[in-house]
Amino acid sequence: MILLLVVAGMSLSATTPVAAQTRLKDIVEFGGVRGNDLVGYGLVVGLNGTGDGMRNSPFTEEIMVTILERLGVNVTGEQFRPRNVAAVIVTATLPPFARAGSRVDVSVSAIGDASSLLGGTLVMTPLNGADGNIYAVAQGSVLSGGISITGQAAAETRGVPTSGVIPFGGRIEREVDFTLSSLRSLRLSLRNADFSTAETIERAINAQFQGSIATMLDSGTVEIDVARANVASTAHLISRIENILVVPQTRARVVMDQRSGTIVIGSDVRISHVAVSQGALTLRVEETPIVVQPNPFAEGEAIVVPRTRVGIDDQEEIALVELNTATTLTEIVEGLSALGVGPRELIDLLSTIHAAGALHADLIIR
Repeated sequence: MILLLVVAGMSLSATTPVAAQTRLKDIVEFGGVRGNDLVGYGLVVGLNGTGDGMRNSPFTEEIMVTILERLGVNVTGEQFRPRNVAAVIVTATLPPFARAGSRVDVSVSAIGDASSLLGGTLVMTPLNGADGNIYAVAQGSVLSGGISITGQAAAETRGVPTSGVIPFGGRIEREVDFTLSSLRSLRLSLRNADFSTAETIERAINAQFQGSIATMLDSGTVEIDVARANVASTAHLISRIENILVVPQTRARVVMDQRSGTIVIGSDVRISHVAVSQGALTLRVEETPIVVQPNPFAEGEAIVVPRTRVGIDDQEEIALVELNTATTLTEIVEGLSALGVGPRELIDLLSTIHAAGALHADLIIR
């Protein structure tokens, strides 16, 4: 649960007296209810001179020859170097329980030296699953969010024009052989494994059905006996338990992003009794050498005279601040704010407190 966010020198803090309840389907994955990744290799045509160079991407020519011959066009021995085609990798996700004839979104990414896929059309491309079988076919106009402008002496690119999407561009041709009703037990996999959360889920499900139908197997798995649930089907069981409200427990964490200066502190973070002082010392050295030339028609050589300026900028020292044992997030924020430091200095400060063993949380630095 995110309770503190410090971004670009601005701090936002909030506390919730009562832990937030979350639906079960937002924190677990139901066994068997999952998507499947699909991938294919295709060709985008109709580009305005921004396609692959055949000399640098011979695989583009090979697939183009294959497609033309499949359409009845004999190009054996022909030499053609079009710049309006590009070889691409096409990816999609087959949703759970998707039926033949339904459509899915597909993503298209160039693998050659094409500079843009803007305005192109993907030729019919089969999409394979991990087992090698074809589950969908993709085709349609590519929508690219990037743009590229090129002149004789300058060029500018915004976004990524070499990738794009085709909304509803894939049509499912084969269904995954899986029957939910054949399951005798249903497993719930926690997205964030935690023993306390798993036990809470077990107790909540048993209370809902007024019986011992759920069993915690480990920190990330809760198993439900479908037969003992006494429901019409496994689908009815999932519909009854997915909206059960529980309070998930998580490890205390502090996440810091050094690039943006973002700090996220969880509500369970605690700091032991510690004294902290923070200051800054800047050393400045400037080299501005001067070249001295000899007088006209005089026998002499030009010499370089060094000139150096040094200085030390010492900011006003911050007194030693004592941080008492913090029991709430508000106390932690007030104690760290007393030092008067910015987000980037606060990142170093929290890292030092953690190294001293006074910050009781997982420190994640990105």
